[in-house]
This record gives sequence, C-alpha cells and structure tokens, in this order.
Amino acid sequence: MVSQDELDLIERLKRGEESAFRSLVEQYQDLVYNTALGIVQNESDAEDVAQEVFIQVFRSIGTFKSEAKLSTWIYRITTTRALDLLRARKSKKRFGLLKRLWETEEESPVENISDFNHPGVSLERKEEAAQLMTAIAQLPENQKVAFVLHKLEGLSYLEVAEVMGNTLPAVESLMHRARLNLRKILEKKISAP
Repeated sequence: MVSQDELDLIERLKRGEESAFRSLVEQYQDLVYNTALGIVQNESDAEDVAQEVFIQVFRSIGTFKSEAKLSTWIYRITTTRALDLLRARKSKKRFGLLKRLWETEEESPVENISDFNHPGVSLERKEEAAQLMTAIAQLPENQKVAFVLHKLEGLSYLEVAEVMGNTLPAVESLMHRARLNLRKILEKKISAP
C-alpha cells in the first residue's frame, strides 16, 4: 500500500522538482547502495550502480504506476542494474581470457573480496562475513538476489517476491536452495586443507 507522502513525492518527481529528487536520494540512498553492495561486493561498483539507479528513477518516474511501493520499484531497478554489472564483468573476463590465450601478457590479478565489508556486518565478524560474501558471490543470480534482499536488506519473503516479480513459493524455494548451496560451499571451504 502506497502512503500519501509517497504519492506526493512521486507527483513532485513527475513534475521534475529538484527538491523532490534530493528527498528521494536522501530517503533511498542507503537502501540502493547496500543492496547493490550485497550483490556486486565492491564499494566502487556499488556507488556506480547507485548513481545509475537514481538516474534511471529520475528518467523513468513518469512510467511508474503507484500499484507497488516506490521502494519495491527502486529495489527492482537496483537488483537489475547490479546483475547487469556482474554480467558485463563476467563477459569482460571471458573476453580477457580469450585475449590472453593469444597474447603473452600475464593474467591480471583476480579481484580479492577478502577485505569486503558490508555496512550490515559488525567488525568482529568481518572474517566470517568475508567468507560468506565469497560464498554468496558463487550463488546463481536469482538465489543471490533473494538471499541479499532477505538476509542482508531484511525484506520479507513477500517483499522479495514483489521486487523479483516472483511468487512467494518461488522465493521460498530460491531461499531454500541458496541456503543449501551456501552450506555446501562453506563446508567445502572449511574442510579444505
């Protein structure tokens, strides 16, 4: 259910009011950045995604229908942009590998996320969080998005379903498979010498 304050903000955004855009950014910047960070696991990339999200919201607010909450729409844009960035990164790595096969250059170092730090993780659990984030990065896209939205962003299964455009049982299934996959990944890591 969309609140009257949210409807007012949407109308002001549709009229192109600069103060409305500032309010939007202030209200949703942490949500966007933290969600993007949970998916892309790189602070600089999360900042880039956040900028792209707010630009897209500004450009396409005219098409927004107030059937869903504004936050749901923004989460959807954020997850889509973050996944697009990951896909582009994977594509670039594949191209780089092919290029290296034909050249004599040394392989570029793989990004290290052991120093990754999500705002929702306490400092004393940083090492465990780094292992978890490494494991999350290995999940299939839909499982990763569902897990980040539910566990890191605190959305309910119903809210995750709205953001992802899935049914509630589909999200429950994604979360179940994500937990099983994470358990397998982490057990392998722990049992490795």
